[in-house]
Amino acid sequence: MYAIIATGGKQYKVSEGDIITIEKLGLDAGEKVTFDDVLAVSDDSIKVGADAANATVEGSVVENGKLRKVIVYKYKRKTGYHKKNGHRQQFTKVKIEKINS
Repeated sequence: MYAIIATGGKQYKVSEGDIITIEKLGLDAGEKVTFDDVLAVSDDSIKVGADAANATVEGSVVENGKLRKVIVYKYKRKTGYHKKNGHRQQFTKVKIEKINS
């Protein structure tokens, strides 16, 4: 059984027991989270759209953290302009516990 959920502007295919890395949710480790925006659910047949409207996915937060640093370097030739920035994206790891269809 799997489900396709949408969170943080992205879509994820999840099954029970999966650990996914998503955009930061603002919850502490050990807290429960429920994803209501379920796009599709598949057990023996696939349910999409209005058929999957009342489905939910439950999970618990495993950890919060930051990804590796990404260097952003801007450069314009012949003008002496260059700028170097770094960015570390924050994430939340969630363990999927139950898919309610």
